[in-house]
Amino acid sequence: MTHIIGRHYRTGEPVRLIIDRSMIVGVESVKGVDPLRWVAPGLVDCQVNGYRGIDFNDVPPTPDEIVEATNAMWRDGVTSFMPTIVSHSLKDTVDLAGAWASCLPPTVASSIMGLHLEGPFISPEEGPRGAHDAQWITEPRLELVERCQTVSGGMVRLVTMSPHWEGSAEFVRAVTSLGITVSIGHTTANSSQIRLAVNSGATLSTHLGNGTHIYLPRHRNYLWDQLAEDRLWASVIGDGFHLPYAVMKVILRSKENRVYLISDAVALTGSKPGHHRTSVGGSVYLHENGKLSLSADSELLAGAATPLKGGVAQMVSSGLGDMGTMWDLASCRPSTFWRRATCAGLAVGAPADIVLFEDEAGHINIRQTIKDGHIVYDELQ
Repeated sequence: MTHIIGRHYRTGEPVRLIIDRSMIVGVESVKGVDPLRWVAPGLVDCQVNGYRGIDFNDVPPTPDEIVEATNAMWRDGVTSFMPTIVSHSLKDTVDLAGAWASCLPPTVASSIMGLHLEGPFISPEEGPRGAHDAQWITEPRLELVERCQTVSGGMVRLVTMSPHWEGSAEFVRAVTSLGITVSIGHTTANSSQIRLAVNSGATLSTHLGNGTHIYLPRHRNYLWDQLAEDRLWASVIGDGFHLPYAVMKVILRSKENRVYLISDAVALTGSKPGHHRTSVGGSVYLHENGKLSLSADSELLAGAATPLKGGVAQMVSSGLGDMGTMWDLASCRPSTFWRRATCAGLAVGAPADIVLFEDEAGHINIRQTIKDGHIVYDELQ
C-alpha cells in the first residue's frame, strides 16, 4: 500500500489517498496537517504533435524517443496522451503510424491512448488548412486509415477531417464502424454538410475556433454550426494565443460539459525563442511570450509550445474558472469523452494516475507523477 497526502484539487481539503498496486482504494480526510502540495488526477492530453525536442511528425520516432517524450510529459503532469500525425504523403503517414507499434515499457505503453490522424482529409483552403502542407491534402481515403490501423497494431483512435468533401458521410460511417472516432476540424463545410457528418457518426470538433478563415459570414458559418450542435463535443487549446478570452468563454458556456482542453504541443515545447524549422509548419518563429507562428505570417499559428499544465494555468489566470474546474477540463473531462476509467478522478476504484503539484504565482510546478500506481517522476526525493 502507498499513501499520498495532499490538498484536494477540488475542495482544498487535506486528504490521504491509499493506493494498492494500480488503483486508488481509499480516500480519507486528514486532520492536523497543512500540506503544501495539491493532489489531482493526471492530465490527459489528446493532441500532441511532439514534445520537448521529440517530433512525432518528422522521421518516425524510435522507441527510445517515444520513451523520452513520455518521460517529458510525465514531468509536466501528463499521464495519458494521444500522439497526433498531421498531413503528410500517404507513405509517410503510414510510416509515422507504424512507429507506434513498437515494443515499449508497460507504463509507457499504458500512457499512450492511441493515434490521432489530423488530416490529410482537411480543407485545402488558406486559413482552415492552418499550418498543414497544402501538397498533401486529399479527399477522404478509407484505405489510408485502414493501412495506418494495420501497421500501428490497431492504435488509430481519432481521425480529424473536413466533411465538405464529396462522399464524407460514407467515409464517416466507415471509419466509425472500425471503432475510430471522427472529428470535424480544419473545415470549410457548410451547415448541411456538418449536420450530415454528425448524423453519420462524427462526435467531436478538433481545436474548435482554430484552423479557420480569418473572416467569416457573421451568421452562417461552420463555427456557429459546431457550437450549436449538441451532439458534438469540442477540444480547445487554452494557451491564451489560439483563442481570445471572449471566444473561449462562449465555447465553455455553449458546450458546457462537452468540452475539454488539449495542448496541441509540438516538438518546440520547452525550446528557446527564435526561428526554428519543424515538420508542422516548416519555418516557424517561437516568440518570447510563448506564441508559435509561421515565420512568414505571425498571425498564422503553427501549433503550440505550451504544455497542457500551462493551458490550465492560463485559463485560471484569465478568470475563466477556478483551478479545480480547469484541471478537470484537462483530466477527467477528456477521460469522460474517451470512456476511460480515469474519468473518476480521485475516487475509490479509479486508476492511480495522480500528480502532486504546487501553484506558485500562477505557475503550476509538478512535484510528483504517478502512473498506474508507479512513481514515474519524483522531485520530492
